[in-house]
Amino acid sequence: MRQTWHDLAFLHWPVPVAQLAARIPAGLDLDLFEGEAWVGVVPFRMSGIRHRFGPAVPWISAFAELNVRTYVTDHKNRPGVLFFSLDAANPVAVAVARRWFHLPYFNARMRSRRIGKSVQYRSERLHRDAGAANFGAVYGPVQPIRPAAKGSLEHWLTERYCLYTADRSGRLYRGDIHHLPWELQIGQVELQRNSMTRSHGLEVSALPALVHFVRRIDVLVWSLDRVFS
Repeated sequence: MRQTWHDLAFLHWPVPVAQLAARIPAGLDLDLFEGEAWVGVVPFRMSGIRHRFGPAVPWISAFAELNVRTYVTDHKNRPGVLFFSLDAANPVAVAVARRWFHLPYFNARMRSRRIGKSVQYRSERLHRDAGAANFGAVYGPVQPIRPAAKGSLEHWLTERYCLYTADRSGRLYRGDIHHLPWELQIGQVELQRNSMTRSHGLEVSALPALVHFVRRIDVLVWSLDRVFS
């Protein structure tokens, strides 16, 4: 699939390893940077969602999304992203992703709009039989684009080109993602509400330790493959 992501914020907090380790599926290991585990909350908008060789379909090809994630490796030491949740403002996309891609998507009421160089973002989870999870923030860039240096924490957090997920039977899957290196900008955020991590039993400080902003990136997403130990 092809997708374009807009107005993305990487909000990151260090989290005690013990808080995360029990939440990692069998077959994966929690990835650490200098002995520290991290969790991210990532709001953005998607557009142009389509099959690689097909056109975008009106209404279902553009919507807001907000994910909560951490960082893992598989038995071959391939670094990737593990999602705890992905809230989206498109019930069709949520249903398809939950059924066919085994991803923990949730229906939400969301709004993303630009205010000058900044973005005002709101999300309220509406998914049936799911706990409350809300987010409200204004965020944006405060420095020019500066790609992350290899070996840096910023590079370790963002330059990951696969995702991992498990189905209800515990079978592990891996999906490859391709895009150019992130055009990161140091950002700032005014958090007005944020229960996204708390909904997963993860307690973080009021403000993130790191904030990065990306205005736009084009992405290719491959189908899932089983991961065998």
